[in-house]
Amino acid sequence: MFAKRMDSLKVSDIREILKITANPQVISFAGGLPAPELFPIEEMKNVALTVLDEAGAEALQYSTTEGDMPLRKQIATRMKSKFNIHSTYENIQIISGSQQGLDLSGKLFIDEGDVVLCESPTYLAAISAFKAYGARFIEVSTDDNGMIIEELEKILESTSNIKLIYVIPDFQNPTGRTWSLERRKKFMSVTSRYEIPIIEDNPYGELRFEGERLPALKTFDTKGMVIFFSTFSKIFCPGLRIGWIVADQKFLEKYTLVKQGTDLHTSSMSQREISKFMELYDLDANVEKIKRVYKRRRDIMLETMKEEFPDSIKYTHPQGGLFLWVELPLYIKARDLLLRCLKDNVAFVPGDSFFPNGGVENTLRLNYSNMSEERIVEGIKRLAKVIKEYE
Repeated sequence: MFAKRMDSLKVSDIREILKITANPQVISFAGGLPAPELFPIEEMKNVALTVLDEAGAEALQYSTTEGDMPLRKQIATRMKSKFNIHSTYENIQIISGSQQGLDLSGKLFIDEGDVVLCESPTYLAAISAFKAYGARFIEVSTDDNGMIIEELEKILESTSNIKLIYVIPDFQNPTGRTWSLERRKKFMSVTSRYEIPIIEDNPYGELRFEGERLPALKTFDTKGMVIFFSTFSKIFCPGLRIGWIVADQKFLEKYTLVKQGTDLHTSSMSQREISKFMELYDLDANVEKIKRVYKRRRDIMLETMKEEFPDSIKYTHPQGGLFLWVELPLYIKARDLLLRCLKDNVAFVPGDSFFPNGGVENTLRLNYSNMSEERIVEGIKRLAKVIKEYE
């Protein structure tokens, strides 16, 4: 009855866990959900009315596949000021969240059996998107500075049929790690010898709490092979589902073509609402408010982990973003730990889901953006108590 691609698709662990965490008693570190109390609801009421008053017929009508031109121009300006990526609106395609960009990329580049190179671990939803098109994954080892270039180079030299390289250099999901400047330069130097498209997924780049802002991979791109993804979901309102692609025309024309067959265009109303918000209000101020809250929550989580976790537990110290990564002793399986923690109303995502080829069962991802400081402290204490039961 179903297409063969359905055989490789599985229910998302995160989505299943989020069903459980809908219970308000559960302290959830599972989803990558922004803090809803930071959404500018009153401002958006005014924005929606203003859009409808000024151009209601256009906002509710079909639109162009490429996206609303005023919004694309605003994004081009933001790309220059925040990421030092110089592009015009003509190099920007509006998409329905970054997730649509991943799906379109699979449709655009991947045939059954084609190879995708990725960090190990990598973003779960990217694995799902590419698997739907029959991708075969080769994981490249990582450390605290990012992808290990020597291993990448060996794989590039010895592997045929590599169609795509997928990376998240800033505050990576799931680990929270950020690539060093040296690692970025070496990555671009090595990959420039090959005609392989590179997806630089950057949904978290503006959420830096500390340290120096580092240049995007695309700023080193001399051959136009880097395809940059970003989104308003983590710096504004995820429910609007507005993301974008920045790429050379050779890629953007194809993305526009496959998007036409997917949804014709992204919501006209949502695009105009975000554009109007940036016209009437200060998006940078909104981002700074988000950063202050998330930094405090990250600090609280790290402080509590330091106090409560056994010394055998390792974890990352992200400089921004929404997540941190925990490595357990080998004898503790994160899925078993989760089942036990759910009895105490605490949830997280087991780490094996983030390894496309599996085999790593002693890791987990924690999110600190969505829970209050009090619930973070209580949740980490409960998690630590269960971990100590394994000692």
